Amino acid sequence: MTALARDRAIGVIGAGTMGAGIAQVAAAAGHRVKLLDARAGAVDDALRNMGKALDGLVAKGKIGQDKRDAILARIEPAEAYIDFEVCDLVIEAIVEDLAVKRQLLAELEAVVGENCILGSNTSSISISAMAKDMRLPGRLVGFHFFNPAPIMALVEIVSGLATDASVAQTAFDTAAAWGKSPVHATSTPGFVVNRCARPFYAEAWRLLVERAADPATIDAVMRECGGFRMGPCELMDMIGHDVNFAVTNSVYDSYFKDPRYAPSAMQAEMVAAGRLGRKSSRGFYDYAKGATMPEAATEPAAAPPKQIVFEGELEHFDALEKRAKDGGLPVHRRPAGERGDVILLDGVALRLSDGRTATLRAAETGERELVLHDLALDDATATRMAIAVADQSRGEAAALATAFFQGCGMKVSLIDDAPGLIVMRTLAMLVNEALEAVQHGVVSAEGVDVAMTKGVNYPKGPFAWGRAVGLPHIQATLDNLARHYGEDRYRAASRLRRLVAREN
Repeated sequence: MTALARDRAIGVIGAGTMGAGIAQVAAAAGHRVKLLDARAGAVDDALRNMGKALDGLVAKGKIGQDKRDAILARIEPAEAYIDFEVCDLVIEAIVEDLAVKRQLLAELEAVVGENCILGSNTSSISISAMAKDMRLPGRLVGFHFFNPAPIMALVEIVSGLATDASVAQTAFDTAAAWGKSPVHATSTPGFVVNRCARPFYAEAWRLLVERAADPATIDAVMRECGGFRMGPCELMDMIGHDVNFAVTNSVYDSYFKDPRYAPSAMQAEMVAAGRLGRKSSRGFYDYAKGATMPEAATEPAAAPPKQIVFEGELEHFDALEKRAKDGGLPVHRRPAGERGDVILLDGVALRLSDGRTATLRAAETGERELVLHDLALDDATATRMAIAVADQSRGEAAALATAFFQGCGMKVSLIDDAPGLIVMRTLAMLVNEALEAVQHGVVSAEGVDVAMTKGVNYPKGPFAWGRAVGLPHIQATLDNLARHYGEDRYRAASRLRRLVAREN
């Protein structure tokens, strides 16, 4: 392990939220930290705020008073760059401006030792571009923490074209020694998280534009069915639509207008109107004092089917069958017949979405009375299910499917017949983007799962989740979405096709 020893000094430039957080992390790990900011009084403000945050941890019993005092004692205000000459690692967390960062690096190289590693907390600027005019470009590495740095586990260790492998490994091992979960990444637009998370927002925008569901319903389904901590709409409100829109545009432009990363005109309209989310008191939701949050669309109670038959051996059938029996529903099980794997509700076919609309699937299979249901993270514990009904259905298909899931202990959201529903289409695109990033050498398969669970709190990494669902089903969902929309946006990654072919 090549982590920097605890007796090595660390420098941090920028005493804002990120810089102060990084300084706290390094000090908590036992390093002496020198903290510098160009604004007079900024370091004192940072230390004062840090003390309050640490006081809160003491009050909760998470750390002792001695540790709190020791952390603060290890952080020293720096007066100028020359103070960093004793440091073995200096991390900048200043404004996201390439020219400003290049100037800072040039001035740092004039004072630090030959073996000092220079790190950048940039979330979007190319490490290769930053290193272009450096005397020793191999010493520069991305050290991308997530906010708040003392709490969030992920650190992206980003290598530019010139970054020495030993430097990247030392940065990785040092972050691990600080109690973080680092992942190696190459310097490409968005690195790992900001690239691989784009579909989480993009598919929500597509559903909203098509009026498939309202924001509250999309959020509820993603939380209560998909297992995400926050839905995409409430998360964008928290991030700020101006910030989220800017990141999307940056990734889109950096990938030369690849349609996979295309921004939404609806979000552009919200930004233009000043509906930025929590920061402006209005986004998808109204945050003004006294305002009430809208409720997700939820179907009323329906009369249960007289007969429920599970035909086939799909893995998720077991959990649903148990829940249905526990709910007192009349359940039978038999092997798959000519119709394949299906749940029959008084003759109505209930099937898992595969990226087709229920209407198209009914037309192609001749199964007029058809309801599609969304993908659940865990069918044994999900508390909500989204369903869509084929236009050809003339009976009580929606009511029967609703009653079935209600009998399983779930709330039901009936959405318009959108291809892939909500969770399924989002997961398919997340898995696809992760596979593409791995294929392009941006990150390892293991690293992308760590990045997405530790960096943005996904309930499962895209690789683990994709394999649990079945990569052939993920590919079929993407192919059907591509056929429906006629867009390159939904093209399946060649690595996905290769993995599926290998399994067949």
